[in-house]
Amino acid sequence: MAVTPKRKNDPEGLKKRISDAALKLFAEFGLQGARMEQIAELAETTKRMVVYHFTSKENLYIEVLEGVYQQIRRHETGLNLSALPPEEAMVRLVEESFDYHATHADFIRLVCSENLLRGRYISQSTQIQAVNKSALDVLDDILQRGRADGLFRTDRATLDVHRLISSVCVHHVANRYTFRTLFGRDSSDAELSARTRQLTVDATLSYVRK
Repeated sequence: MAVTPKRKNDPEGLKKRISDAALKLFAEFGLQGARMEQIAELAETTKRMVVYHFTSKENLYIEVLEGVYQQIRRHETGLNLSALPPEEAMVRLVEESFDYHATHADFIRLVCSENLLRGRYISQSTQIQAVNKSALDVLDDILQRGRADGLFRTDRATLDVHRLISSVCVHHVANRYTFRTLFGRDSSDAELSARTRQLTVDATLSYVRK
Protein backbone atom coordinates (compact mmCIF):
# COMPACT_ATOMS: atom_id res chain seq x y z
CA MET A 1 0.00 0.00 0.00
CA ALA A 2 1.48 3.32 -1.12
CA VAL A 3 2.02 5.91 1.57
CA THR A 4 1.41 9.55 0.66
CA PRO A 5 4.49 11.54 1.74
CA LYS A 6 3.86 14.32 4.23
CA ARG A 7 4.31 17.83 2.91
CA LYS A 8 7.23 19.76 4.32
CA ASN A 9 6.52 22.86 6.36
CA ASP A 10 6.16 25.42 3.57
CA PRO A 11 3.90 28.35 4.55
CA GLU A 12 4.41 30.22 1.28
CA GLY A 13 3.76 27.11 -0.77
CA LEU A 14 0.61 26.46 1.23
CA LYS A 15 -0.61 30.02 0.74
CA LYS A 16 -0.08 29.66 -3.01
CA ARG A 17 -2.02 26.38 -3.09
CA ILE A 18 -4.84 28.04 -1.18
CA SER A 19 -4.84 31.06 -3.54
CA ASP A 20 -4.79 28.83 -6.63
CA ALA A 21 -7.65 26.74 -5.26
CA ALA A 22 -9.61 29.84 -4.29
CA LEU A 23 -9.21 31.32 -7.77
CA LYS A 24 -10.68 28.20 -9.38
CA LEU A 25 -13.61 28.07 -6.99
CA PHE A 26 -14.33 31.81 -6.90
CA ALA A 27 -14.24 31.83 -10.71
CA GLU A 28 -16.61 28.86 -10.85
CA PHE A 29 -19.05 29.70 -8.06
CA GLY A 30 -18.46 33.35 -7.15
CA LEU A 31 -17.66 34.69 -3.70
CA GLN A 32 -21.00 33.63 -2.22
CA GLY A 33 -21.06 30.17 -3.80
CA ALA A 34 -17.50 29.09 -3.01
CA ARG A 35 -17.09 27.45 0.40
CA MET A 36 -14.01 27.56 2.59
CA GLU A 37 -14.21 23.79 3.05
CA GLN A 38 -14.05 23.30 -0.72
CA ILE A 39 -11.06 25.63 -1.00
CA ALA A 40 -9.26 23.78 1.78
CA GLU A 41 -9.94 20.40 0.20
CA LEU A 42 -8.71 21.52 -3.22
CA ALA A 43 -5.59 23.02 -1.62
CA GLU A 44 -5.01 19.78 0.32
CA THR A 45 -5.18 21.48 3.69
CA THR A 46 -7.72 22.27 6.38
CA LYS A 47 -10.23 25.08 6.75
CA ARG A 48 -8.40 26.05 9.94
CA MET A 49 -5.20 26.69 7.95
CA VAL A 50 -7.07 28.72 5.34
CA VAL A 51 -8.48 30.92 8.09
CA TYR A 52 -5.07 31.09 9.77
CA HIS A 53 -3.43 32.50 6.63
CA PHE A 54 -6.27 34.65 5.25
CA THR A 55 -8.57 35.34 8.24
CA SER A 56 -11.81 35.26 6.23
CA LYS A 57 -13.23 34.28 2.87
CA GLU A 58 -13.61 37.95 1.96
CA ASN A 59 -9.94 38.67 2.66
CA LEU A 60 -8.93 35.62 0.63
CA TYR A 61 -11.13 36.82 -2.23
CA ILE A 62 -9.47 40.26 -2.20
CA GLU A 63 -6.00 38.69 -2.20
CA VAL A 64 -6.98 36.49 -5.14
CA LEU A 65 -8.21 39.59 -7.01
CA GLU A 66 -4.92 41.33 -6.25
CA GLY A 67 -2.99 38.31 -7.48
CA VAL A 68 -4.70 38.00 -10.86
CA TYR A 69 -4.27 41.69 -11.59
CA GLN A 70 -0.61 41.53 -10.60
CA GLN A 71 -0.08 38.63 -12.99
CA ILE A 72 -1.59 40.29 -16.06
CA ARG A 73 0.19 43.58 -15.39
CA ARG A 74 3.48 41.73 -14.82
CA HIS A 75 2.96 39.96 -18.15
CA GLU A 76 2.47 43.28 -19.96
CA THR A 77 5.48 45.02 -18.43
CA GLY A 78 7.60 41.96 -19.17
CA LEU A 79 7.03 42.30 -22.91
CA ASN A 80 9.64 45.09 -23.13
CA LEU A 81 7.52 46.94 -25.69
CA SER A 82 9.57 50.13 -25.37
CA ALA A 83 12.27 48.41 -27.43
CA LEU A 84 9.91 48.04 -30.42
CA PRO A 85 8.78 50.70 -32.93
CA PRO A 86 5.44 52.14 -31.76
CA GLU A 87 3.15 50.49 -34.32
CA GLU A 88 4.85 47.12 -33.89
CA ALA A 89 4.63 47.57 -30.12
CA MET A 90 0.91 48.31 -30.36
CA VAL A 91 0.28 45.17 -32.42
CA ARG A 92 2.29 43.08 -29.99
CA LEU A 93 0.46 44.51 -26.99
CA VAL A 94 -2.96 43.80 -28.53
CA GLU A 95 -2.01 40.27 -29.57
CA GLU A 96 -0.51 39.46 -26.20
CA SER A 97 -3.53 40.92 -24.39
CA PHE A 98 -5.88 38.84 -26.50
CA ASP A 99 -3.86 35.66 -25.97
CA TYR A 100 -3.55 36.26 -22.23
CA HIS A 101 -7.29 36.71 -21.79
CA ALA A 102 -8.02 33.68 -23.97
CA THR A 103 -5.77 31.44 -21.88
CA HIS A 104 -6.80 32.80 -18.47
CA ALA A 105 -10.55 32.25 -18.44
CA ASP A 106 -10.64 32.11 -14.64
CA PHE A 107 -9.37 35.70 -14.56
CA ILE A 108 -12.26 36.82 -16.75
CA ARG A 109 -14.82 34.87 -14.73
CA LEU A 110 -13.49 36.41 -11.53
CA VAL A 111 -13.70 39.93 -12.97
CA CYS A 112 -17.24 39.27 -14.21
CA SER A 113 -18.16 38.01 -10.75
CA GLU A 114 -16.74 41.12 -9.13
CA ASN A 115 -18.74 43.29 -11.54
CA LEU A 116 -21.89 41.45 -10.47
CA LEU A 117 -20.93 42.53 -6.95
CA ARG A 118 -20.64 46.12 -8.32
CA GLY A 119 -16.93 46.29 -7.52
CA ARG A 120 -17.53 45.98 -3.78
CA TYR A 121 -14.25 44.26 -3.03
CA ILE A 122 -11.90 45.55 -5.70
CA SER A 123 -12.64 49.06 -4.41
CA GLN A 124 -11.21 48.02 -1.04
CA SER A 125 -7.78 47.26 -2.51
CA THR A 126 -5.39 50.16 -2.97
CA GLN A 127 -2.83 47.62 -4.21
CA ILE A 128 -4.87 46.77 -7.31
CA GLN A 129 -5.29 50.43 -8.16
CA ALA A 130 -1.54 51.01 -7.83
CA VAL A 131 -0.55 47.90 -9.79
CA ASN A 132 -3.11 48.52 -12.50
CA LYS A 133 -1.56 51.90 -13.30
CA SER A 134 1.13 50.08 -15.27
CA ALA A 135 -1.47 49.03 -17.87
CA LEU A 136 -1.97 52.66 -18.85
CA ASP A 137 1.74 53.48 -18.48
CA VAL A 138 2.75 50.78 -20.98
CA LEU A 139 0.07 51.84 -23.45
CA ASP A 140 0.73 55.55 -22.99
CA ASP A 141 4.41 55.10 -23.81
CA ILE A 142 3.47 53.44 -27.11
CA LEU A 143 0.96 56.16 -27.96
CA GLN A 144 3.36 58.98 -27.09
CA ARG A 145 6.13 57.50 -29.25
CA GLY A 146 3.68 56.94 -32.10
CA ARG A 147 2.52 60.55 -31.90
CA ALA A 148 6.10 61.80 -31.88
CA ASP A 149 6.70 59.80 -35.08
CA GLY A 150 3.57 61.23 -36.68
CA LEU A 151 1.84 57.84 -36.77
CA PHE A 152 -0.88 58.15 -34.13
CA ARG A 153 -3.60 60.69 -33.49
CA THR A 154 -3.18 63.09 -30.59
CA ASP A 155 -6.87 63.09 -29.60
CA ARG A 156 -7.13 59.46 -28.50
CA ALA A 157 -7.10 59.08 -24.72
CA THR A 158 -4.98 56.26 -23.36
CA LEU A 159 -7.85 55.00 -21.22
CA ASP A 160 -10.14 54.81 -24.25
CA VAL A 161 -7.60 52.77 -26.20
CA HIS A 162 -7.24 50.43 -23.23
CA ARG A 163 -11.02 50.15 -23.01
CA LEU A 164 -11.23 49.25 -26.71
CA ILE A 165 -8.62 46.48 -26.42
CA SER A 166 -10.04 45.14 -23.17
CA SER A 167 -13.63 45.13 -24.39
CA VAL A 168 -12.99 42.77 -27.29
CA CYS A 169 -10.60 40.55 -25.31
CA VAL A 170 -13.05 40.17 -22.44
CA HIS A 171 -16.08 39.72 -24.71
CA HIS A 172 -14.33 36.91 -26.58
CA VAL A 173 -13.98 34.90 -23.36
CA ALA A 174 -16.97 36.02 -21.30
CA ASN A 175 -19.50 35.64 -24.13
CA ARG A 176 -17.93 32.75 -26.01
CA TYR A 177 -20.73 30.25 -25.39
CA THR A 178 -23.71 32.48 -26.08
CA PHE A 179 -22.04 34.28 -29.00
CA ARG A 180 -20.89 31.05 -30.64
CA THR A 181 -24.31 29.43 -30.22
CA LEU A 182 -26.08 32.45 -31.72
CA PHE A 183 -23.63 33.53 -34.44
CA GLY A 184 -20.58 31.31 -34.73
CA ARG A 185 -21.74 27.98 -36.04
CA ASP A 186 -20.06 28.50 -39.41
CA SER A 187 -16.48 28.29 -38.10
CA SER A 188 -14.37 26.33 -35.65
CA ASP A 189 -13.31 27.71 -32.28
CA ALA A 190 -9.78 28.19 -33.60
CA GLU A 191 -10.98 30.08 -36.68
CA LEU A 192 -13.27 32.30 -34.65
CA SER A 193 -10.47 33.04 -32.17
CA ALA A 194 -8.02 33.93 -34.97
CA ARG A 195 -10.56 36.24 -36.63
CA THR A 196 -11.39 37.98 -33.36
CA ARG A 197 -7.70 38.38 -32.53
CA GLN A 198 -7.08 40.08 -35.87
CA LEU A 199 -10.24 42.16 -35.42
CA THR A 200 -8.85 43.47 -32.13
CA VAL A 201 -5.57 44.45 -33.81
CA ASP A 202 -7.27 46.08 -36.81
CA ALA A 203 -9.81 47.98 -34.68
CA THR A 204 -7.11 49.32 -32.37
CA LEU A 205 -4.82 50.44 -35.18
CA SER A 206 -7.72 52.05 -37.04
CA TYR A 207 -8.66 53.95 -33.89
CA VAL A 208 -5.19 55.32 -33.11
CA ARG A 209 -3.70 55.87 -36.59
CA LYS A 210 -3.75 59.24 -38.29
